[in-house]
Amino acid sequence: MQWDIFCRVIDNLGDTGVCWRLCADLARRGEKVRLWIDVPDDLAWMAPGALEGRWPGVQVFRWADPLPEGLVDSLAPADVWIEAFGCDPAKEFLGDLARRVQAGNAPPVWINLEYMSAEAWVERSHRLPSPIMTGPLRGLTKWFLFPGFTPATGGLLREADLPLRQQDFDAGTWLDAQGLPSGERPRASLFCYEPPALAAVLHQAGRDIASDWLVTAGRASDAVAAVQEDLPSATSTLRRHTVPRLTQHGYDHLLWSCDLNFVRGEDSLVRALWAGRPFVWHIYPQHDNAHHAKLEAFLDWLQAPGSLRDFHRAWNALTDPESVWPGWETVHGWGECARAARQRLLAQADLTSQLLGFVAEKR
Repeated sequence: MQWDIFCRVIDNLGDTGVCWRLCADLARRGEKVRLWIDVPDDLAWMAPGALEGRWPGVQVFRWADPLPEGLVDSLAPADVWIEAFGCDPAKEFLGDLARRVQAGNAPPVWINLEYMSAEAWVERSHRLPSPIMTGPLRGLTKWFLFPGFTPATGGLLREADLPLRQQDFDAGTWLDAQGLPSGERPRASLFCYEPPALAAVLHQAGRDIASDWLVTAGRASDAVAAVQEDLPSATSTLRRHTVPRLTQHGYDHLLWSCDLNFVRGEDSLVRALWAGRPFVWHIYPQHDNAHHAKLEAFLDWLQAPGSLRDFHRAWNALTDPESVWPGWETVHGWGECARAARQRLLAQADLTSQLLGFVAEKR
């Protein structure tokens, strides 16, 4: 089938990352995909070759407003439309669809693929119809699909070869190839926004046992640089290392190589879950603090122990304790929770499989 996936970038790495993983997974399963994205530039390093059309089965189009005249008319109509995170398709697509429907052609299966959440309402909303009541597309139906963490949701993105890749992975070899420390010291990867607790965590972890912190390029490294003057150096046991931009597989490898992973948004959270290592999630902040309930619902699903809940709340500025860093001994104890969560998710159908099944049902 031919899929059109529409993405308006808000959290640039997360939105792009989720959409690209979905495109690549669909293509691996024999589907044809066009990704329409308004800010595609990060794909240059995230998925080298994507912008040049070197990924079999996937075409990337910069979603300009307006689109070049005649572009939509020149393309084969799609069998499936995916609105990623609730964005509307380009107006040129809507106009073309109205003309085709009036001519008696079948519309695509039209899916609004929403943000994921562990909140209870997601199960109730998953797979609900959204009829179009007005305008030239009146009578058509969109469908809400929600990624999530339970069998009553759409599941999470998971490539079929992921367990085998993890099984064959050698962390020491990969770290050495990247010029990153591969010794016995515990390692943390840091991918975050700008958490107010960052300086306190680095300062307090620096008084714990010796450790290596692998800081990702971009906002995380900028955030560390912003608190640099507040961090002691000569007395700290914490060594910081900057990680260059990584491909999506490379980022997976980073997570598999660390004893603790700080992740943010949606894409990296899902990859941390598949890694099965202790992790802390920096949830995307919302102006009305709606992310607080979303975080608590996730921690409930995760069956997080008290120390992991406390750290999440401090890291996400829900609380402001004097002591934030729990200590490496406590962190290692979070591993059982992470592995149990991964096993629950592996028992569920992945998001791409569910999308394919839903489309087959509606067609």
